[in-house]
Amino acid sequence: METEHRVSTLELFFDLVFVFTVTQLTVLLADDLSFRGFGQVVLIFTVLFWMYGGYAHLTNQVPPDRTGRRVALMVAMGAFLVCALAVPTAFGAGGVAFGLGYLLVVLVHGALFTQAHGRGVVWFALPNVLCALAVTVAGAFDGWPVFALWMLALLLQFATPVIVRRVTAPGQGGQEGQDGQDGQEAGGETVGEQLGGMSAGHLVERHGLLLIIVFGESVIAIGIGVGGLPLTFGIAGGAFLALAVTASLWWMYFVGDEGRAEEVFAETQPERRFKLAMLAYYYAFLPVLIGIAVFAAGVKKTIGHLAEHLHAGPAVALAGGVALFLAGDILFRRVLGIGAVRYRAAALVLVLATVPAGMRVNGASQLVALVLVLVGALLAEGRATARASVR
Repeated sequence: METEHRVSTLELFFDLVFVFTVTQLTVLLADDLSFRGFGQVVLIFTVLFWMYGGYAHLTNQVPPDRTGRRVALMVAMGAFLVCALAVPTAFGAGGVAFGLGYLLVVLVHGALFTQAHGRGVVWFALPNVLCALAVTVAGAFDGWPVFALWMLALLLQFATPVIVRRVTAPGQGGQEGQDGQDGQEAGGETVGEQLGGMSAGHLVERHGLLLIIVFGESVIAIGIGVGGLPLTFGIAGGAFLALAVTASLWWMYFVGDEGRAEEVFAETQPERRFKLAMLAYYYAFLPVLIGIAVFAAGVKKTIGHLAEHLHAGPAVALAGGVALFLAGDILFRRVLGIGAVRYRAAALVLVLATVPAGMRVNGASQLVALVLVLVGALLAEGRATARASVR
């Protein structure tokens, strides 16, 4: 029977620091609602979220229950804070600072993970270090070399899970060759299998708490967007509509899906959990979290102009952010096999169709349309689930 392992307060503290990067990315995108700005946000967050996932796996298997581990985790928090502070200029003057902060994040991660995997940590620590060095070197350049080096960093990240699974596959480490501790690291149990020995409850709870905090950042964006404007009936109504969109997205994940996800991971064999975790909580969660940040940027630019025609940037950000969330949520459901996706897929298409409402009517009408689409999808899905239960 799997030992229960829940999220500690230090891990939640760590998440609060990490989510500051989402705040910074929202500000960065709000200041440059263009394809270039969106591309930078995607690159930065994808690189950072890779190591967030690394720390989620780390504390799952190396819990911060000792003084040395707690101190090391706090050092990593400080390094993530440096990265977050450098986000606005990560593709410019702050690139080197961002890269050095990220390098420290990677080094602390690798050092702590040796307590679980010994020398086997090299198979994912080395690619992570090379990724951090690529981002650091990018800070010394301008123009296309910067994007090329960031793309190299992404390539290294995407290749790492494949390397871990193949190089440490059974038989590759010479299971017959050694005894004792070295033999266990080399062949007794592979790194891939050890990574699969994660606690299902901890994994799901950790990412659920992260999602809650990111939702909170989208609420803060409403307040930032209002700023010093007088609290009129229109602005209050717009804030309520923006909150209703966020609440609908919360409902889609936390009312049912989170519990079913934990059941699926608990029933999955350890050798398959690592791959399943990568698909569900990295590749599927990327558009979910980026979508919230994009929607928050759209709200920030819209909330003070609800009665006006929106420019293309804010209108696309509002609809595109929700659509990205839905796309990631659909992928999450399909990967885990935990529910139908047809109503959410239909909602994704209808959400994108709200862009003209914002541009040709006003921002308030687009927010109303988004709420109607999401609530309609949830109601239709709820009725379908109820009918299936009766049958």
